[in-house]
Amino acid sequence: MKKKLLLIPGALCFTACLFSQTIYVDAIKGSRQGKGTVTDPLAGVEQAVALASTFSGEEPVTIKVAPGLYTVSQEMEIKTEKKQDDTIRYTIEATIMPDDEGWSPVEMPIIQSISANNSSHQFIHCVGFLVAKNNVHFKGLKLLGNANPSVRYYYPITRENPDVNGLEVSQCYFVGEKNSSAIQGAIWAHGSGTTVDHCIFFECKNALLLFNSIKNLSVTNCIINGSYEAAVWFGPFLEPFVFRNNIVTHCNYFWLRAANTQAAYTFSNSIITGNDHYLGYYGKELEPATGDSITETHILKTAKLLFSEVKTEGLPNDYLNLLPESDGVELQAGVFKKSTNAIKKPAKNKM
Repeated sequence: MKKKLLLIPGALCFTACLFSQTIYVDAIKGSRQGKGTVTDPLAGVEQAVALASTFSGEEPVTIKVAPGLYTVSQEMEIKTEKKQDDTIRYTIEATIMPDDEGWSPVEMPIIQSISANNSSHQFIHCVGFLVAKNNVHFKGLKLLGNANPSVRYYYPITRENPDVNGLEVSQCYFVGEKNSSAIQGAIWAHGSGTTVDHCIFFECKNALLLFNSIKNLSVTNCIINGSYEAAVWFGPFLEPFVFRNNIVTHCNYFWLRAANTQAAYTFSNSIITGNDHYLGYYGKELEPATGDSITETHILKTAKLLFSEVKTEGLPNDYLNLLPESDGVELQAGVFKKSTNAIKKPAKNKM
């Protein structure tokens, strides 16, 4: 009997260790002194990321974020203690996802930085999440621009190390406002294995900044609307490269490459329309590019795009997504993976 009793504390410790890899955050019910459990959540995403950094990294880490507004005042470094063979998944996700029953915009966690400049990597700027490990996934979050007037360049999600692999961002909003809370670049990521799927980028100065050691990139089912510098800045890359089922509109440039690189891209099954410039390169100035090797498969350059917008009654459930009567609905771009809109008509190739 004694032997059995002695085994129980060990079993309880093992179970507790397993459960400790999930952290719960709730802006309303949580507290800064919380344990990060379902019944005693933390109040802030900052505290959850700091707690996760003390985990061994031997088991998957999940931070579950409840609806609410989360302001952050410093850089949040995504890491665990394990440095070698860093293959464990680390997820920051909404407790209610856009495709879940009962979801509405008020159920989406909103993350807004009010931090002053907190990084001097390459130049002085501000970072929200700094991805410093492999296999990180952001799901179902709404990231706003930085409201601190001292910040000129703000990047909600950054990955500095080109040797890091595996970054997924899905069903997220990135919403900037250049006069009050600008986003310089929504996702600034070096390294391989970057997947961006079913996201909306609205009025970010740049949506995607991808420069060093780019390999195995996938951008699918996204809407990039109103990037007043460029939708995408791109450096040298290695295959595979996937760009499909996207909508890019009202941008200054659709695509900018480095001046000293040879462009050879394939864009497929997307609408790229209403932009000031199509392809360009960046040197001392931004310049239109000609003679690049571009393969376009089912790319529409003329389309009537209709977006769900905020009116007097507040946020519609499908805000910033395409309206059912819009061209391009069949692409199923936007934050919803389970489309409730019937496919209107097949795409036409209007070159």
